[in-house]
Amino acid sequence: MPQTLLLAEDDRAIRHALERALTLEGYQVTAVADGVEALAQAHKSPPDVLVLDVMMPGIDGLQVCRVLRAEGDRTPILMLTALVETADRIAGLDAGADDYVVKPFDVEEVFARLRALLRRTNSTGGTGATDGPGAPAPAARESELPAERLLTAAGLRMDPQARRAWRGGRELELTRTEFELLELLVRNAGIVLDHSTIYDRIWGYDFGPGSKNLAVYVGYLRRKLDEPGAPQLIHTVRGVGYVLRED
Repeated sequence: MPQTLLLAEDDRAIRHALERALTLEGYQVTAVADGVEALAQAHKSPPDVLVLDVMMPGIDGLQVCRVLRAEGDRTPILMLTALVETADRIAGLDAGADDYVVKPFDVEEVFARLRALLRRTNSTGGTGATDGPGAPAPAARESELPAERLLTAAGLRMDPQARRAWRGGRELELTRTEFELLELLVRNAGIVLDHSTIYDRIWGYDFGPGSKNLAVYVGYLRRKLDEPGAPQLIHTVRGVGYVLRED
């Protein structure tokens, strides 16, 4: 069956063009014009993936994302934004988005990012809402987890199965992409990973030397990892990539 996709974009020309392109790509698309309709449709018939325009009248894409995440809905979300400042992109990640595309965009880039999001979702068994009857039991405490199940490096501990991570005694609140980026760095602690390798492993597609996507995610991950008085864990190797180590 085709993957279901909910598209929310207030610009009629962009909405229609993207709806047509996504339909031809094989998605079953429901297109709406604002955030209110997006939330109503997401509650009525949860899609496999959402594509949300950031700037919409009334309830914008960031608010839609925050509401869904607050409800426990982990459906992957791709944001469309005309905002190019790093702070604006970070706001989208902070709202719970998994990835973003900057307007004007190449539709092939949208396709590639959606494939990567859905591939990661399928590999982890899906990410729907977790509230209500049939919800998973409360997560085990870290001390209750088998030691062999944890990845450890540079003072970090990760449970890939439960998708949880800790620095010291503090549990980290990470988005799907942040978790996968950190897991890749932890599994390769002390090894410098170049940009192309990281893009291929996390997104399944190298967006080229001009892309700021990786730098934004690394910066946001650092904000969640770093602690006053503690050493920085993710280091930039200029012109090459990134490495996780505790100096």
